[in-house]
Amino acid sequence: MPLRLFLTALLLPVACAQARQPLEIRFDTPPTGDDSSVADFFSDAEKSVSSKWESQAQPVGNGRIGAMIFGLPWSECIQFNDASLWTGDKNPSGDNDRNGGFGAYQNFGELFIRLDRPEKAETTNYSRTLNLRTGIHTTSWTCDGITYQREVFASHPDQIIAIKISATGDREISGAVSIKDAHDQLPTATGNTVSFSGELTNHLRYSASARVLSDTDKPSAEGNEVHFKGHEILILLGAATDYALDPAKEFRSGIDPTQTVEQQLTAAEGKQLELRQRHLDDFTPYMDRTDLDVGPAPDKSIAERLADYQKGGDDPNLEALMFHYGRYLLASCSRDFLPANLQGLWNNSNNPAWGSDYHTNINIEMNYWLAEPANLSDCAMPLFNWTEAMEPETRAAFVKAFGEETPGWTMRTSVNIFGGNGWEWNMPSSAWLAQAYWDHYAFTGDQEFLGKRAWPLFADVSALWLSHLIEKDGKLLAPNGWSPEHGPREDGVAHDQQMIWDLFDNTLAAAKILGKNDEFVAKIASAKDKLLGPQIGSWGQLMEWTTERPELEKSGHRHTSHLFAVYPGHQISQTMTPDFAKAAAISLEARGTSGDSRRSWTWPWRLALWARLHQPQKSAEMMRGLLTYNTMPNLFTTHPPFQIDGNLGITAGICETLVQSQAGEISILPSLLPEWKTGSFKGLKARGGFEVGAAWENGILTSATMTSLLGKPAKLRIHGDPKSITVNGEQTLPADQDGTFLLPTEKGKSYHLTF
Repeated sequence: MPLRLFLTALLLPVACAQARQPLEIRFDTPPTGDDSSVADFFSDAEKSVSSKWESQAQPVGNGRIGAMIFGLPWSECIQFNDASLWTGDKNPSGDNDRNGGFGAYQNFGELFIRLDRPEKAETTNYSRTLNLRTGIHTTSWTCDGITYQREVFASHPDQIIAIKISATGDREISGAVSIKDAHDQLPTATGNTVSFSGELTNHLRYSASARVLSDTDKPSAEGNEVHFKGHEILILLGAATDYALDPAKEFRSGIDPTQTVEQQLTAAEGKQLELRQRHLDDFTPYMDRTDLDVGPAPDKSIAERLADYQKGGDDPNLEALMFHYGRYLLASCSRDFLPANLQGLWNNSNNPAWGSDYHTNINIEMNYWLAEPANLSDCAMPLFNWTEAMEPETRAAFVKAFGEETPGWTMRTSVNIFGGNGWEWNMPSSAWLAQAYWDHYAFTGDQEFLGKRAWPLFADVSALWLSHLIEKDGKLLAPNGWSPEHGPREDGVAHDQQMIWDLFDNTLAAAKILGKNDEFVAKIASAKDKLLGPQIGSWGQLMEWTTERPELEKSGHRHTSHLFAVYPGHQISQTMTPDFAKAAAISLEARGTSGDSRRSWTWPWRLALWARLHQPQKSAEMMRGLLTYNTMPNLFTTHPPFQIDGNLGITAGICETLVQSQAGEISILPSLLPEWKTGSFKGLKARGGFEVGAAWENGILTSATMTSLLGKPAKLRIHGDPKSITVNGEQTLPADQDGTFLLPTEKGKSYHLTF
């Protein structure tokens, strides 16, 4: 099939793109700021904690493999990963040894593209752009009157990374492609393909190949490179391991990854004309499910925009871009394989911070807060698949630590991909993970999921806490708890109490839906009623421990674990429990926003907390804090170093400013950011099976749209507290005494509301 036809297809516009704001992260300079060599540049990236890899390279991914693209014109480097390339094992010792049984997520390797450069010709008109809607990264530049373009995307349908290089006119492009194994296996080049393969210390096998295609002369091997020339060049990059997310198979597929990669590349080579459209047909619908428009973007590079913002300038579009970027990242790193780890999918180190593992005391949970409200429910499935695959080994470790007489199971704070648990038992972790299961049901109404997947987890974890709770002064307390990662251990820590309440409340709701009404359910109901609930302290704060410790509560610590009941929980709300909500606001204010509070993930959590507490100005301050102190030029968030929870969490927080549904009602624009004077959104999800859209001018809600996916009635609370609403231009609904509106709905129908 002619390569030129494939590349022509690459240039076709996406249908209906003109109807939306461009979703682009654009740079006008290479990562180095000049055109220095890849070798010099990449050694700098390896040595620096805040390297150009994490601060300026840009990500693509298909949920299994991903790449970071530097965008160097003549000597490009594309660093790539496979989510399953891990050292370590089941880690029965429970040690947190990143070089031993626990292991760490690994860098897979780098793809290098060297282009022959016209002598004494200046490079101008440079740009590199990541299009969030299409999932395509484009680098373009001009030299000697010729415009060059390189596009990169990670295809989920075809399980490869595609790179195409083209130039205007009849200018012939020539150069070479090579790959480097991050574990030092030497590559070999044969014909038009260069490959490497190897085996880690845990006997996990891996393989990668790059195949080069040209529209004219056939590329050929020279040494360990593939040399090419032609008017248009296509490079197909494949990578795989023999990992399987299946404890019954000892987490191995039994399939040679070299064979897997060869099959993928051969299949992709036979679909050259279709590759881009297959990618667009797969990826763009994820991004089109939801939209948020708060005004146009200034005509500046992302580096300029971020610098202006950090100096105090306003850029609502940049804030909205963070919302879209979080959706893009989750859709790119969490599809039908492993869940997003501490860095999502992207990692350039064999010894990354915290092993780039799965942290269960905030990070993996925050990664998925956006999945349901931002209309990416299917992207949450890897979290559920991983949780269930980790359960057998985790249960074995739990029994070893706590005895066979203790029912249920939970995880340590650090978990790998083989069921191995590392640092510090985190007793409420399985209860926190259970919340994601309930939310999936609450938003989708998937009763089969609730019965077959969620209920067994609810029952197991509830049994653990029924056994583990202790009684003091007529109240049930979680013993020897910890407010991560803050202060001493003691009984009845607010963090644990709130999570157990959330677990029991969701389990009882599930039992009612599933028709379960036995002795076990009755025990959960009785225990829930006896749980020690939230406590208000001497200075009006929501107490973190049963003992007041103002020096710690006002210390500026990064965790706000004692406010779980506000968000992501639902025990405390502005409408149902105003006194506790007031106390939570006092505690949150006392935590401060400096020092240790300036972390990638603290700002999003606090933005969501303030949104739930109906303080939009405070939410806006958290938005500004993240972009000012913990966001790098490529919009990756940094702890430091790079952690993806900030990127994914900020999308969830923004959802809470626009739609809330945790308190038995759907609240539209409950905490709109003040700087977002005029705008609109569509496609956000609400509990009960609804898609919600709205438009506003000068901060005043003008219209809303409700699409009923399940046919349930919707109890609505509308920003501005109107006395009545008009439905579809005909029916007028008066407000109930509590200011809400009850909207009967039919499955599949949409309702346009005006005020």
